[in-house]
Amino acid sequence: MDLDKLIKDSIKETLKENGYSTSNETREIVNEAYVIQPGKFDLNTQLLSDKTKKSHQELLDNYSKMLNKVSSELDGVDKSSANLNSSTFRSLKFDETYSYNASFLHGLYFQNISDLSSQISVDSLTHMKLSRDFGTFDRWQEDFIACALSSRNGWAVTLYSTQLRRYINTVIDLHSQNVMIGMQPIIVLDCWEHAYYRDYLKDRKTYIYGMMKELNWNVIEKRIKVAEKIHKILG
Repeated sequence: MDLDKLIKDSIKETLKENGYSTSNETREIVNEAYVIQPGKFDLNTQLLSDKTKKSHQELLDNYSKMLNKVSSELDGVDKSSANLNSSTFRSLKFDETYSYNASFLHGLYFQNISDLSSQISVDSLTHMKLSRDFGTFDRWQEDFIACALSSRNGWAVTLYSTQLRRYINTVIDLHSQNVMIGMQPIIVLDCWEHAYYRDYLKDRKTYIYGMMKELNWNVIEKRIKVAEKIHKILG
């Protein structure tokens, strides 16, 4: 299996796992106009209020609608007038990145939280890989929490880096600032104020600890396995 096929398969799997459907084949998702349908998520956690869950789902729906709108506009935009200073094409491409990241980061986040029986075993692939690259599992956790506390309306993400060929944590501000190339998301935590302010006010730390206590390690393990396939191909 070559890397291009693995990445495309990974895109399809990500769409499926995070509740998205698309009217196009993978090649169309990668190369041509696309349409996505946002997933509906059953968040069982009691650490977020029903109002927060509802408003967050509505936010995801709106980002997905914006992405579909931008995709449609890009399909018909005059590319011959594109330039580096001011052009419709340039503006739409920035809008695409913002809405794309917003849609899929939210999906990844909803998918990897709210496990009321959350538990990770020391012999799991996730535990072993994070312990290897951070020294210990506790050091991964400490570093991840620091990222979550550092994000200025954005995200804390554990990722597999195809450039470094290891797992690292990163901070993404907004939806598209500080995004690393070669990033395969593994664990995603929403650190925008809308994710916690209604329930925790300014106490972001309590929100972070609560979400981490209910991480869905089964979902995360599947993402680790995809990353490890990529790692084997890269050598």
